[in-house]
Amino acid sequence: MYLKRRFYILLLAVALITGLGYAYAPLYTAGRLLTLLLLLATVADVALLWHKKAITAERHLSPRFSNGDDNPVTISVESTYPFPVSVEVIDELPPQFSIPNSQFSILNSQLSIPYVLRPTRRGIYSFGHVIVFASTRLGLVERRYRCASPCDVGVYPSFQKLHQYELMAVSQNLREPGIKRVRRIGRNTDFEHIRDYLRGDDYRTVNWRATARTGRPMVNVYQDERSQQVFCIIDKGRVMQQAFEGMTLLDYAINATLALSYVAMRKEDRAGLITFNDNLETFVAADRRPGHINKLMETLYAEQTDFAETDFSALSVAVGRHVSKHSLLILFTNFMGLVSLQRQLPFLQQIARRHRLLVVFFDDVELQQFIAAPPSTAEERCQQEVARKFVAEKQLVSATLRQYGILSLLTSPLELTVDVINRYLAVRAVT
Repeated sequence: MYLKRRFYILLLAVALITGLGYAYAPLYTAGRLLTLLLLLATVADVALLWHKKAITAERHLSPRFSNGDDNPVTISVESTYPFPVSVEVIDELPPQFSIPNSQFSILNSQLSIPYVLRPTRRGIYSFGHVIVFASTRLGLVERRYRCASPCDVGVYPSFQKLHQYELMAVSQNLREPGIKRVRRIGRNTDFEHIRDYLRGDDYRTVNWRATARTGRPMVNVYQDERSQQVFCIIDKGRVMQQAFEGMTLLDYAINATLALSYVAMRKEDRAGLITFNDNLETFVAADRRPGHINKLMETLYAEQTDFAETDFSALSVAVGRHVSKHSLLILFTNFMGLVSLQRQLPFLQQIARRHRLLVVFFDDVELQQFIAAPPSTAEERCQQEVARKFVAEKQLVSATLRQYGILSLLTSPLELTVDVINRYLAVRAVT
């Protein structure tokens, strides 16, 4: 049982009236009567709230949250009291979140409380109980209910907008009207399925294992090989730990990788993944089979950094060892200036000799906002000039990469996913 503020206010008023009774006798009698009335009202309030357990609450949420997105959560509260009650609902959220408690009145026995949570880090988030404080219209005491069971929710790379990105890719109309896949038996390398032998089929396509298993001639069917391998390569070094709006550049890159892989697979390309810092950390072979996007999501969910210095020579060796077929490689990293690029340029050139390489790095949005603000002092004016040099050097990095035949994309973290998908679609359209 918890005494509410109204009870203490009334108790103070009764005490003042009773105290004044020592100066004016009738007030003492009135104070005693008010004390009795307050006591009876409190007992009645307790009896109304505690005559049965009448409040239940449940938390409805997805077992997975999308990192960096608004994830809906709904708390449903139900009352079986025969009279309206007021409730204060407290959701025991993970320490990463903070929202104010909410007060509501249940007039029709049921109440639904929707809100959204935006996580900024991947991992396990632990929810506690839903605490409900119920009180009657007397408002003297309140009863505490502990509802809903604790649960854990995994925060995964952003997956909420995958279908939206897919629609954006479809709107590019890269597949021109009238163009369709043409099967040319025996002349292509992209396997499609096995079927029964028909008169005129090339005997070189006979699948002898399937023939022996079924007891009738079976042949392999091939289609024109239209797909390519698309590998997203994520730098997990310390340069990717810079934060923007609560999320690190690494998490922005992970979200973009998942979205790009999904779009690539829907465009019939095979999506793969490579992560590295001072050595190769993760390699997922390119594929487009059902379930592959879930494999990529689980892999990206577990990616963490040890703040090591990035070793592009190890990346070059790993790509040469694991990626034998000509592929589109999309490298997410962050070059702070031309000096940092020049140290890694020989290794990027080595990769670009065998593959189509797109280097994606990040513009400093906060620095640009600082430059755009009007200076108030001479010192700020000097600082803005220095900031302009940093911004110009980022542009010089992009130009240098293009000079050596390496595609580049300089973008902001918030626009990363859309920009990298657009660039992928543009590259795919000309290859």
